[in-house]
Amino acid sequence: MIVIPGLATGDVSTTLLRRTLKARGFKPEGWRRGLNTGADPAKLKALEARLEELHRLTGEKVILVGWSLGGLYARVLAHRAPEYVGMVVTVASPFSGDRHANVAWKLYEAINDHTVDNPPFAEQVSAKPPVPTLAVWSACDGIVSPHCSRGRDEEADETLRIDAQHFALGTSAAAIEKILAKMAEMDAA
Repeated sequence: MIVIPGLATGDVSTTLLRRTLKARGFKPEGWRRGLNTGADPAKLKALEARLEELHRLTGEKVILVGWSLGGLYARVLAHRAPEYVGMVVTVASPFSGDRHANVAWKLYEAINDHTVDNPPFAEQVSAKPPVPTLAVWSACDGIVSPHCSRGRDEEADETLRIDAQHFALGTSAAAIEKILAKMAEMDAA
């Protein structure tokens, strides 16, 4: 399992999420790419290589959990290498709709050489990857618009509404437990 952090954050921000996942029997690791400053082809290529390596080492498909911007990385990876991916879980990730409906788009464009509408990869992140997908969203997120993180019916296999603020969705024990329960439900189906 690889847990990918959101914009302007790194592996430290996903520590509680990874600890909780580990306590539930998963073998989560951070993305190991420093701060997530935006869609970066070199970081994406390194993640793709790590995904393939984890699959080779374990013989199992890898679950990708992406928080906020990290969810876009997860969806792109699942489009590029579905044979290595067991599931994509996006947590408050703006993969659908108008990216300008989200609060952080100005920051994103200020620190990148491309706009939120023109990332440096060909994959369409709103298109559902050919693996099981869970989109976790909140009606009171405060950063990512609910319709952007929930997506349309055809853009995710399952959705999970957890009404919490953006930063609580990946750090609240209650939110993480709900995500794990939904993942288990999907795995059992």
